[in-house]
Formats: sequence, C-alpha cells, structure tokens
Amino acid sequence: MFDHASRYAALPTATLTAPDGTVTMYVRRRFLPQGAAMPLMRTAAVPPGDRLDLLANRVYGDPLAYWRICDANDALDPLEMLAEAAGDPIARLRVPLPQG
Repeated sequence: MFDHASRYAALPTATLTAPDGTVTMYVRRRFLPQGAAMPLMRTAAVPPGDRLDLLANRVYGDPLAYWRICDANDALDPLEMLAEAAGDPIARLRVPLPQG
C-alpha cells in the first residue's frame, strides 16, 4: 500500500464495514515516538535556508526519509521546525538511526 521507506509502511490495516455493506480498508493510527528516546545517529547543523529533504538525503541517502528527523525532534510540522531552527544561527537537529 505504501513505499517501503514510508513512515506508514509497517502499520497494520483494518477494515470498516458500513451499514450498507460497503467495506473500507484503512491504515491504523500511527503514534509518534518520543524523539528523545530514539537512538541518535548524530546531530546536524541547520544552516539558514536548508531543507529537511536535503538534510535527509545527506545523512540517509533518501530525501523522503525527512520524517525520521521530524520524529526525532518531536515535530508535527516540518516547515515550522525549520522556521524555528532558522532563527538560531547554530541550530542543531537530532538525526536518529534508521529503524525498521
């Protein structure tokens, strides 16, 4: 259903049967991990104007893995996280080890 590198790839699916018999398949809810509890690969400096997809590509070789960095920094909104980091000239983000 999802690409193997997606944050949703390992989530179980479920079905919902409506009163009219229509069956809808869906992905169960994904609970966000606690960023501080995630095994850390490194911290990365975030220069002004940097993008999470570029950072993810540098550290993981996959720009679509940006969500791993979001999870490790307890960020629900990647753009908001970068905006906050941009105000700090030495901002550093947690970069977790890739897991399952």
